[in-house]
Amino acid sequence: MTSRPSPETIALIVGELQKHMGNRVVTSQAVRGQHANTLTWVTAEAPDAVVFAESTEEVASVVRLCADHQVPVIAFGAGSSLEGHTNAPFGGICIDLTGMAAVLAVHAEDLDCVVQPGITRKRLNEHLRDSGLFFPIDPGADATLGGMASTRASGTNAVRYGTMKDNVLALTVVLPSGEIIRTGSRARKSSAGYDLTRLFVGSEGTLGIITEMTLRLHGIPEAVSGGVCVFPTVEAACSASIAAIQAGIPVARMELADATQVRAINLYSKLALQETPALFLEFHGSAAGVEEQSQRFGEIAEEFGGGPFEWATRAEERTRLWQARHDAFWSALALRPGGAALSTDVCVPISRLAECVVATQQDIAATGLVAPIVGHVGDGNFHVIIVLDPSDKAEKAAVEGFLDRLVERALAMGGTSTGEHGIGQKKSRYMVKEHGEGAVAAMRAVKLALDPLGIMNPGKVLPS
Repeated sequence: MTSRPSPETIALIVGELQKHMGNRVVTSQAVRGQHANTLTWVTAEAPDAVVFAESTEEVASVVRLCADHQVPVIAFGAGSSLEGHTNAPFGGICIDLTGMAAVLAVHAEDLDCVVQPGITRKRLNEHLRDSGLFFPIDPGADATLGGMASTRASGTNAVRYGTMKDNVLALTVVLPSGEIIRTGSRARKSSAGYDLTRLFVGSEGTLGIITEMTLRLHGIPEAVSGGVCVFPTVEAACSASIAAIQAGIPVARMELADATQVRAINLYSKLALQETPALFLEFHGSAAGVEEQSQRFGEIAEEFGGGPFEWATRAEERTRLWQARHDAFWSALALRPGGAALSTDVCVPISRLAECVVATQQDIAATGLVAPIVGHVGDGNFHVIIVLDPSDKAEKAAVEGFLDRLVERALAMGGTSTGEHGIGQKKSRYMVKEHGEGAVAAMRAVKLALDPLGIMNPGKVLPS
């Protein structure tokens, strides 16, 4: 059981670290507060100190020192996670990796690159632009790639390009003992040993700290087309998306916004979309290919009462549309000035998507919540952004009940409690229900084998 270290122990560790890292070891309340959780209603819990690391060796030395004194270690990137992943419920040392943001190598002929974990997806794609390649995983926030790997992030492009687990080839990881290991290789396939890369991708910093990553890249498509298609109901929009996937149309992006979310987008992003359920779409390929894909989807949408298609023909128009979609969290928050936003997600088989979204809308209405829905409907994943008054105990209780019902609904349909946000602190209570006692026991065994002292991001993923 992890316990909070004494002030004397923290002072000793901070003193040792400052000898070698100087002012990159910070104990001010403001900096520690910035490194606690901020983008959810989980109570912020600050670490005792923040260390700004600049190399794998520095991370390893910090972890070894913490292991010697059984002090918790929490890795930190952009801080954009939504389930309390970077909180420090037992105090300890937060290792900020944003100073490790280099592109170490680009192998254009092999369609891969090697990067440090502190680089963000936007900065990587800016670096890659002249090579004709891009990294497609796009969770909305300009998250660091290390954080995206740790939470097994997904995003708007996942329906075509997969998630982080599909696009990470190899890792350098600092284990809880301070040992440095490498998992995987640049080869596109291997049957040699356990797949440790997949083990660390999605482990949320509880098994080790990622300090280097080899990523799969993709060619920038020759042509891109996209736009917005409106529908009379959410059910019709979901049904059209399911039909498009089942018809084999290689949609690159297919994002749902319900009527409430479209209204929020119009108000916040100054758009003039029809305030009815809508799909934001994008197609990648050759000029002839994207035209054919667009026409085929238009025919499917028409079958479900959708249309007209409002195409964004210029790149600037598409960018504005997708930025509005990415700003869904902030636009939802603006629906209730002074409120706090809680974003949660579930994922179900696409054949159950329409049923799950409609039932969730009915639950929202019955509970009286302000809660727009957005989703990566091409892979059965959707988000509910609940805007509430966290000081209202009755409203918080109603939200807790809604969240439980949402997860229960997804699990009953063969889905998961989270498609891409991760477990963090708040969703660990669903782990046994989703995976079963035996599977969670196996996860505990892995955690115990790699982190016997329980110092690596304690209080996350596994239920206490």
